[in-house]
Amino acid sequence: MRSNRSLWALLLIGALIGCSSPVFAPPAQVEATPLPPNHPSATPAPTQLVASAIAVSAQELHLDAALPLSDPYSFIVQQPITDTVAEWRPPLYPTPWIPTPYDHFLFSRPVLADRKVWALEDYRYGGVFFRNVVHTGIDIPLKVGTPIYAAGDGRVAWSGYGLMSGEYNPDDPYGLAVVIRHDFGYEGQTLYTVYGHLSETTLVVGQPIKSGEVVGLSGATGKVTGPHLHFEVRIGDNSFSRSRNPELWIVPPQGWGILAGQLKTFDDEWLKRAKILIRSLDTGERYWVASYGDGPVNSDPYYNENVVIGDLPAGWYRILFPGETSQHLDIEILPGRVSFFRYKRGSGFSTEPPVPPSSLLFKTPQVPTAQIELPPFETPAP
Repeated sequence: MRSNRSLWALLLIGALIGCSSPVFAPPAQVEATPLPPNHPSATPAPTQLVASAIAVSAQELHLDAALPLSDPYSFIVQQPITDTVAEWRPPLYPTPWIPTPYDHFLFSRPVLADRKVWALEDYRYGGVFFRNVVHTGIDIPLKVGTPIYAAGDGRVAWSGYGLMSGEYNPDDPYGLAVVIRHDFGYEGQTLYTVYGHLSETTLVVGQPIKSGEVVGLSGATGKVTGPHLHFEVRIGDNSFSRSRNPELWIVPPQGWGILAGQLKTFDDEWLKRAKILIRSLDTGERYWVASYGDGPVNSDPYYNENVVIGDLPAGWYRILFPGETSQHLDIEILPGRVSFFRYKRGSGFSTEPPVPPSSLLFKTPQVPTAQIELPPFETPAP
């Protein structure tokens, strides 16, 4: 028994140390490549996505197989502490921001627009840490006491400890948490936002709240290794399994965009936990992002994505797989919109747009309204 405890202690220490830096190293060398002929510095940028893919024999990516999520409620959140204040960030688009019939940027962000909002790739939506815990939200590293703001109008559906179990529990993984049930919905379904690990809140269940009003102060309550905000978007029901990727719901900064994609195997199965490098062809800045792991994560019905990265300044980017630098995609990130790509082993990259499901065909952009029937509030047990 003592040896088992020692082993678990060593594993836990290794996990905690590993969360302070990326869990993988960038490629040893990424060859400098000239800008594509259609790069805006050479010729005027087109208004649609342009791909430049080089077909080569696909090589097997080294992927750590995620263990089954036997207990999705064994929820542990870790967060590296980083400098979160940017030198300059543009203001956000007004909400709701719906540039196409299939986009739904209905929420403002829960922190000031001058802050960097997303953390390492394992702490985005669908990220995996401790090998079997899948992230159902996004983590925003913040100092304790940073004001957190409501992402939209609504009423408080939960405030306190015990969100995971639905009853008061000071040891709840979310710590001190608030849930807002919003006055507007999407596709006839109720929308909720979750604010976890707070240090303080004065909100009570049933209290009305407006977009931009203070929800509480950031903290490090619950299962964490550092102060941050855990933010979720839930649709249809206020439950752990009904989350969606918040980066497809939060309005982007003006002039910036979002990249979403599908990564698949030879057999057209999802590539899980595949880590890709996205490099700006304008500035050289690099971004790492990983595809979703196994667990209670849900793709958007239109994009059917398994990888998303938001807050990308508009411009041209190159997508690379570690160790496969000869196979790449050059893609334009459009301002205020989602740019989309596909990758399949053996076939390479494409920017063929998603096929709308029948439920979304011929629909016009939906401005959120309060004209949906909301279920009555349930007061949590003390």
